[in-house]
Amino acid sequence: MTHSRWFRTVAIAEAISWTGLLIGMLFKYVLSDNEAGVKLFGPIHGGVFVVYVVTVLVVRKPLRWSWPVTLAALAASVPPLFTWFFEIWARGRETTAPDLRTGRIDAGPKAAVPSSTEANSTAA
Repeated sequence: MTHSRWFRTVAIAEAISWTGLLIGMLFKYVLSDNEAGVKLFGPIHGGVFVVYVVTVLVVRKPLRWSWPVTLAALAASVPPLFTWFFEIWARGRETTAPDLRTGRIDAGPKAAVPSSTEANSTAA
């Protein structure tokens, strides 16, 4: 498995575990005073959180992340679902705006540049 695929998998798993924990907390504190969701997703989220932090530190060099990008990835693990948002930003998908495509994960193929002089010539 490539570094980028491993990072994406762990980032999404961390967001899913956060979601499970939040749903468990909703049931525990708001809807029914049932602790089952928190007891189940608390340890799962804690484990996936640790795996995410270690993964960020391991993949930062192979993916050539600067320290500000690395710190942003680590900070994304704190608010719910932000690891998924960071993964979207870092991959640069789901946007057509060139200034929003960061290519920090699996940069897409570069646009081909015409090599013939006729294609680049402005002279008539």
